[in-house]
Amino acid sequence: MNITVYLGSSKGNSDNFISAIKELGAFIGQRGDTLVYGGSKIGLMGILADSVLASGGTVIGVEPQMFVDRELQHNDITKLIVTENMSERKAKMIELGDAFIAFPGGIGTLEEISEIMALVSLKLIDSPCIIYNLDGYYNCLKELLNTMLSYDLSSKIKQKDIRFVSGISEIEEILNGIEIQDTP
Repeated sequence: MNITVYLGSSKGNSDNFISAIKELGAFIGQRGDTLVYGGSKIGLMGILADSVLASGGTVIGVEPQMFVDRELQHNDITKLIVTENMSERKAKMIELGDAFIAFPGGIGTLEEISEIMALVSLKLIDSPCIIYNLDGYYNCLKELLNTMLSYDLSSKIKQKDIRFVSGISEIEEILNGIEIQDTP
């Protein structure tokens, strides 16, 4: 299974983020799954890739040329796909993913997972959108989705596959329920 993870290119200021991202990376690697991520060697992104690799997993990075020009790409990953821009990067990460996880991150992470939430709610992709709500990081997003429900601007059916989790065991439960479709 290809698991696309969106997360910060900085480390943040929480030791919990670092230990949890190492745990997520080990989990992906030990399952024999492939990590698809933004391709960077820095911050939480680099820690995640290193953790997957250390656990025997496969890592595909998708990095726009502008970041390669700044030498931010992770050179030790299994495969690096270089795109012309951020839009191509997002499209390629979606194309490659069987499941999508948002780990704590910044505005870029929010933008990326928002697109996945929209695609899932419109049934344009049949994949879970997993929001790793570590230490309540995404509580405000969860509240916003509930506000959309209260104003009838969304529905429980549309939000059914947007799942908020607080740990690896919940991620594992969701991933174990996925049937991978062969692509032609």
